[in-house]
Amino acid sequence: MPIPPHNRRASGAVVAALGAAGLIVLAAAPAAFGDGAVSELVVGGIEPIHGLKPGDTFDLPVTVANKGTGTAEKVWVSYSVTRGLDFVDVPSNCRVQHIETYDEMTENWAATCAFDQAVKPGVVYTPEKLLRVKVLDRAYIDRLRVRVEDGGAPMDDENGDPSVAGTAPAVKLVEQPAGGEGSAERVKVSVTSVNTADYQVTGAALRGRVGDTVTMKVKFANAGPAWLLEEEVERGVQIMITPPAGTSVIKRDYYCHAERGTYRCPAHFGMNMAEDVQTAYTFKLKIDKRIAGAKGSIALTTEPRPFDHNKANDKADITLDVTGGGSTGSTGGSTSGSNGSTGGSTDGSAGGSSSTGDDATTTNGGNLAETGSSTLPITGAAAAAVVTGAGTLLIARRRARNLS
Repeated sequence: MPIPPHNRRASGAVVAALGAAGLIVLAAAPAAFGDGAVSELVVGGIEPIHGLKPGDTFDLPVTVANKGTGTAEKVWVSYSVTRGLDFVDVPSNCRVQHIETYDEMTENWAATCAFDQAVKPGVVYTPEKLLRVKVLDRAYIDRLRVRVEDGGAPMDDENGDPSVAGTAPAVKLVEQPAGGEGSAERVKVSVTSVNTADYQVTGAALRGRVGDTVTMKVKFANAGPAWLLEEEVERGVQIMITPPAGTSVIKRDYYCHAERGTYRCPAHFGMNMAEDVQTAYTFKLKIDKRIAGAKGSIALTTEPRPFDHNKANDKADITLDVTGGGSTGSTGGSTSGSNGSTGGSTDGSAGGSSSTGDDATTTNGGNLAETGSSTLPITGAAAAAVVTGAGTLLIARRRARNLS
């Protein structure tokens, strides 16, 4: 839409005013734009740390240097450690924030220390007392980040708790002999500890009659004591679930996918595996026939896990007790059923009139759609009436449309 003449004049006046204001600012601050002196802060002294044990403490020997040509009047040094580590004896000129897992960020502790002093070009500094870190019982492979910056103060992460000031005496930066300065504004290294984590699975005991739909719930857990940062350890462990013979899958767990008579499921749904975390997988199975001794299984895949020394709980049985009458077949694999095509929710009953007891087995005959055990026959006359009624309704709608 064309701009009315008076709006065009107003816009021109605003542009002219902004241009004049810009010239005034430039004229008033020639040093900021003319001499080219800028600071360039870098950190150094941070190297990977290995062989620690839960309960150990260590200091962070960080250095700060200014490789630019201008002095930084105030600097901030920020530290971040993942959840197997924590800060101790934090100086009062530092603020600490706890940040829970969100998006692609794993849980961590962040400490930002303010140094209200000049950092001159060509000079290397270090805190007069280094920041101390403690190794927690859940440590295994952790990550340490260090960053230095000047200008405005860094803000808290909005996804974390409010930051709090340290209680130890404040520290300042002190000059060091030349050498040892870093080359980057931020550094990330690994911190490893000697520890173990026990991945384990739990099976299920199912019971029902032929034609019933039963709930199968099996579990995977990391029993600790260590947590696992997935990007730093061997990836790829999966859960393989094989239903008992004589059953068909009516509804699979949402995260599991069929693979040659079994189901492959992810071990967890994030960047890390916290200690004592547990994941459940829920399926709906229809009991098609009675097979003596039928059983399925839940098992971990066989990728190397050097932290997991207990292999006895990497596989568990899924048993099926078919009660009452019903046909008995030979031992064999489970039928595919709907092969999990329904997807959807992974908890609760499959719907209809079926109810699930505390032992995760269906206590009645299931619902109409899944078991067929309560389906009433539709006579030919009834079916014809349904078809005739539908045709009459369609003709009436067409006539109404033609009259309108």
